[in-house]
Amino acid sequence: MKLGLVGDTALVTAASSGLGKASATALASEGANVVICSRSESNLDAAAEDIREEATGDVVAVPADLTDPDDIQALVDATVDEFGGLDHLVTSAGGPPSGPFLETAERDWYEAYDLLVMSVVRTLTAAHPHLEESEKGTVTCVTSTSVEEPIEGLVLSNAVRRGVVGLVKTVARELAPDIRANVVMPGAHETPRISELVEAAVERGEYDTYDQGLEAWADPIPLGRVGQPEEFGDVVAFLASDRASFVTGASLPVDGGRLRS
Repeated sequence: MKLGLVGDTALVTAASSGLGKASATALASEGANVVICSRSESNLDAAAEDIREEATGDVVAVPADLTDPDDIQALVDATVDEFGGLDHLVTSAGGPPSGPFLETAERDWYEAYDLLVMSVVRTLTAAHPHLEESEKGTVTCVTSTSVEEPIEGLVLSNAVRRGVVGLVKTVARELAPDIRANVVMPGAHETPRISELVEAAVERGEYDTYDQGLEAWADPIPLGRVGQPEEFGDVVAFLASDRASFVTGASLPVDGGRLRS
């Protein structure tokens, strides 16, 4: 399927690893010029090299801290300076600390809100004039299935990420018809983070092998397996494309059918 992304410009935040990197790879492989960011310059450069192996568009890496408003503005400015505009914004961010409610400090709530919600607010605010000028402006926000069904021990993610959904549902109306905005809610994918968790469980003796641990993650998933990051990236690329031109204000789970809500 031709997605019509050749020559478009996309900015993908927190894209040095995991699902952000997978999203950037999918967009770049469809011919979009992609700017990626991360706080770790070494990880970012390595990710850019990996993405270039799949890309037919250009890939530019810009170090940025998503909790720093100046960094966010500089990131958007660098994207526009490099490619002359911005067509697609994909927001992603690392997860906040795990833990139950009574063990979560007040400062953790503020830090999680800054990372998960205000990073989206600031990035979209900076990107909006350029997305509005584009004939293809889209916003895709990566959250988690925890916004629909809380996950035990992840009170910050469960509670705070919901703010992004409310934001996207609102701007999908306010910014239409010039800009489309959607949420994608990933379930379990075989990212480096999940691989680390499985390997740690093997070391603790909970599983005999890595494959056995991965199968345990897949137990509640109707499709019987965890997802691959590239499968998630393909969904993000589709939502940015002409093929999804009548899709806005949606919250789309990419979880193998685990969600019941």
